[in-house]
Amino acid sequence: MPRYEYRCRTCGDTFELSRPMAESSAPADCPSGHQDTVKLLSTVAVGGSASASGPAPRAGGGGGGGCCGGGCCG
Repeated sequence: MPRYEYRCRTCGDTFELSRPMAESSAPADCPSGHQDTVKLLSTVAVGGSASASGPAPRAGGGGGGGCCGGGCCG
């Protein structure tokens, strides 16, 4: 279940709630009981790049391995 971060406008506390995506926009009460809260925008950082692991395989199955370019010569 996703976690969402909220901030209370009354006391300034930041808190997280686990709730279904369908309820992500529903109001959330502050743990101190205040109701004036706002959902914070969360960003996800992903490290690395696709090219760091080597060249991408060519379309059409030309991706090596085994004998005869990936097939079995039997």
